Amino acid sequence: MARFSSNILGRDMAVDLGTANTLVYVRGEGIVLNEPSVVAVQTSDGQAVAVGAEAKRMIGRTPAHIEAIRPLKDGVISDFEVCETMLRYFIQRVHHSRFSKPRMIICVPSGVTGVERRAVQDAAEYAGARKPARIIEETMAAAIGSGLPVQEATGNMIVDIGGGTTEVAVISLGGVVTSESVRVGGDEMDEAVIQFIKKEYSLALGERTAEVVKMELGSAMALEQEMQAEVRGRDLVTGLPKTIVTSTVEIREAIGEPVAAVVDAVKVTLDKTPPELAADIMERGITVAGGGALLKNMPERLARETGMPIAIAPRPLDAVALGSGQFLEEIDSLEAMLPSDERG
Repeated sequence: MARFSSNILGRDMAVDLGTANTLVYVRGEGIVLNEPSVVAVQTSDGQAVAVGAEAKRMIGRTPAHIEAIRPLKDGVISDFEVCETMLRYFIQRVHHSRFSKPRMIICVPSGVTGVERRAVQDAAEYAGARKPARIIEETMAAAIGSGLPVQEATGNMIVDIGGGTTEVAVISLGGVVTSESVRVGGDEMDEAVIQFIKKEYSLALGERTAEVVKMELGSAMALEQEMQAEVRGRDLVTGLPKTIVTSTVEIREAIGEPVAAVVDAVKVTLDKTPPELAADIMERGITVAGGGALLKNMPERLARETGMPIAIAPRPLDAVALGSGQFLEEIDSLEAMLPSDERG
């Protein structure tokens, strides 16, 4: 891949604006920033106190005058001002010139509306990106970042299981042939864990604890060796701290519904795929990216339900950022993949 030095016009960057994490790729340098998509603000005046990892540590631990906000929900902006603050902070972290604005490519879920797409563009431009901020669909970026030959006349299927959305697409000749986007992802699984523990054990868990429980005990199918772990929370009856023991079997039951929704999205996409491309996918398999690809036995569950070979992307958590970065490096030859109204 060609390497470019930053120039007087500013450092070109690609941003994977995720519900859970934001990654920034700088042209010629690679991924230079990977931070949680969280901003801590003062409730009195909305002033940002902390952004990224520092703000995430505050979730569930803030005093009354500070609130930790995640400005993206289900892959789209739910709090425009806070999202702009966060983007501005991240841009300034990697782009130090006050006299130039960087060119920027931002990834969005394929299921977003025109209004939501425009909101992402506006947030980037208000935060300091050069106009127009370019938009690329997450599935295309994830496919490029996973090393799939997207420009060839062959069917490539990508499943990107993120924090807020799951994106499924079949790509051929540099374009999306068919796709499915469901607003189910890691966040939905975390919430399912919280509700399950609350119902079964009368124990209140925080968001961060639920995420850790999902990562350590969550699975999409039965494991060869089931595990148990202690979980601490607040007893809803006494109001006091309490420790319970839960297992991979229980957590698998807890997240069963969101996992099934992900599997259904893959099946629906396969059902809509033209026969020639379906035959290619049967031969080449399905590639899974995003944090959900790391859920225990997720590839095995997809293989069982679809009958297709399943492969995990080389760097599943970075696939979208790497793909949009590669797009940035080779923008002249790949620009045809952008929607017509996004080409500069």
